[in-house]
Amino acid sequence: MKSLQFITHYTERYSYLDSARMALEGGCRWIQLRMKDAGKEEILPIATEIRKLCNDCGAIFIIDDHVELVREIRADGVHLGKNDMPVAEARRILGDEYIIGGTANTYEDVKKHWLDGVNYIGCGPFRYTTTKQKLSPILGLEGYKEIIRQMRAENINLPIVAIGGITFADIPSVMQTGVTGIALSGTVLRADNPAEEMRKILTAINQTDNHRTNK
Repeated sequence: MKSLQFITHYTERYSYLDSARMALEGGCRWIQLRMKDAGKEEILPIATEIRKLCNDCGAIFIIDDHVELVREIRADGVHLGKNDMPVAEARRILGDEYIIGGTANTYEDVKKHWLDGVNYIGCGPFRYTTTKQKLSPILGLEGYKEIIRQMRAENINLPIVAIGGITFADIPSVMQTGVTGIALSGTVLRADNPAEEMRKILTAINQTDNHRTNK
């Protein structure tokens, strides 16, 4: 599993497609198309274009929520939030060849997703974020450490992707909690040059990874 996932976001400056393109230009190789409250007709053309961009770069393409679109747009998988289709049902529909990610806020969430067959966990929020409504309780660094500790104690081996308001300055401390990677959106798009910011972020993650490996 890649160490950085970019979640598309629509801003006054950038469309969903723009945001994915800039993330890929910056070296990100794991894109999640997230268009909350949009219908299938609105998502389909954008998803088709992002699929092409991801193919050109050899990137993983995940769609948020819409299990029924995964095969149609040839996505690599789906990410399911707490109010989306249950993971077990999505796994029954998609089979084993597709990636399924699930949102978690507690160790209990993680364990249930693991039992239901997810491939990775989007765990958060790290702190308050403006890109998501109805936030679960904030985890902070200690929240991640405790979840990772409980997972290790029960031999649950799942990639944990930290998400929610993470900035460039947070990367070393978040990665050192034991998470596998991070997911970003706003912190990239708020930069003057999002593609360059993505390159900086990937370098910082790789340096932290190398530091952990060499310990």
